[in-house]
Amino acid sequence: MTLTSAEILALPKVVLHDHLDGGLRPSTLIELAAEVGHELPSTDPEELAAIFVKNASSGDLVSYLATFVHTAVVMQSEVNIRRIAREAVLDLAADGVIYAELRYAPEQHLEGGLTLQEVVEAVQAGIEEGVAEASEARHTIRVTALLDAMRQFDRSLEIAELAIANRGRGCVGFDIAGPELGFPVANHTAAFELLRDSHMPVTIHAGEADGASSVGQALAVGGARRLGHGVRVHEDISDLDADAPEFGVIAQHALDQQIPLECCPTSNVQTGTVASIEAHPMHRLRDLGFAVTVNTDNRLVSGVSMSSEFAELVRVGWSKEDLLEASLIAAWGAFLPYDERGDLAELVLEGFGIDLGDL
Repeated sequence: MTLTSAEILALPKVVLHDHLDGGLRPSTLIELAAEVGHELPSTDPEELAAIFVKNASSGDLVSYLATFVHTAVVMQSEVNIRRIAREAVLDLAADGVIYAELRYAPEQHLEGGLTLQEVVEAVQAGIEEGVAEASEARHTIRVTALLDAMRQFDRSLEIAELAIANRGRGCVGFDIAGPELGFPVANHTAAFELLRDSHMPVTIHAGEADGASSVGQALAVGGARRLGHGVRVHEDISDLDADAPEFGVIAQHALDQQIPLECCPTSNVQTGTVASIEAHPMHRLRDLGFAVTVNTDNRLVSGVSMSSEFAELVRVGWSKEDLLEASLIAAWGAFLPYDERGDLAELVLEGFGIDLGDL
């Protein structure tokens, strides 16, 4: 059954992989850039949004990440960060998102004199304001935060300590982001040892710009409970499209432990990770039983929303039941206590029209 745009918008959505600095409103970016004296390639919101998507569609992760220079420059003050976080919550809620984990790198927002802790507090204040405002508009959404360390720098232990210090105050986990190839997880062993000892949930960007070995390090060295993108785990599977493909130890680990793959279909095409939505390995991985979820990555940079990602998947053959399965996997993969994940899964089922009494 084909879903209409209105039907897709109405579906409850769970997004586990959404970068705060990649999801600004174009109009907000234009306004704040003017205030700080930063020149943008356009001051027309629609044109600027189109330029971001064009620049992001380079087929290369490093070039994709270069577009963030325009967003980072306006996120160096408490008032701006707070506003951007609030607006992110409102935009997600308007798109039917009922739970989101917003991720950001505190070390990227210190040029205006803020401390790492002040950045965290500014984001959390904005999140809380957004949730309250969304509630007034009759949108139900819960939003938590993941703290990113940049894998090309050496502050991961400090950011891990920051995440642990803010557990219970909006922060639910830790991630490393940035250029994957050439900056392995093993460079951050001390941070991951601390996180493991502190029982802090970890997700790691892996299997996007590097192959299955990067996924293997994320699981074995980083102790990742989820994989940011993770799609190149398929490179550890021989005869992927055969009736009985052969799994390597890394792929088997991800399958057996049901490690959620935070797939971002459009972004994966733009960075050259996959050739097209149609050719995305997430479809086959889903059919083989991997824990596939659907995410935005960067709403401004990629020009997407959760609804548009759902629509793209429907276009290439996903059913409403497929979207439900991915949403339930995301709900159970959230970095929340067990009972709260169960409550979230129930909200997903109800939103998809499933009568809980029939289960």
